[in-house]
Amino acid sequence: MSFSIAAPCVNCWACVDVCPNDAIVEAKPHFRIEAKRCTECDGDHADPQCASICPIEGAILNAQGTAINPPGSLTGIPLHILAQINLQQVLP
Repeated sequence: MSFSIAAPCVNCWACVDVCPNDAIVEAKPHFRIEAKRCTECDGDHADPQCASICPIEGAILNAQGTAINPPGSLTGIPLHILAQINLQQVLP
């Protein structure tokens, strides 16, 4: 199994140096995780290092395609509050 990097990635380079297996490589349109190298940090760290440092919520996905750092994970703001904030920004 391996993680992947999704479209929200902004190529900030934060994850590259923290990967213990050098599995993250520069690619277009965004960085890519080489599946054969990715161990999901199992045995190296308690938490996946790429997701721990990534400043973009939803950019790192697990093997099932679920964000490891989902919306609200960086800010600590619960999703229902984020939804209210986003709704208020669109309403006049």
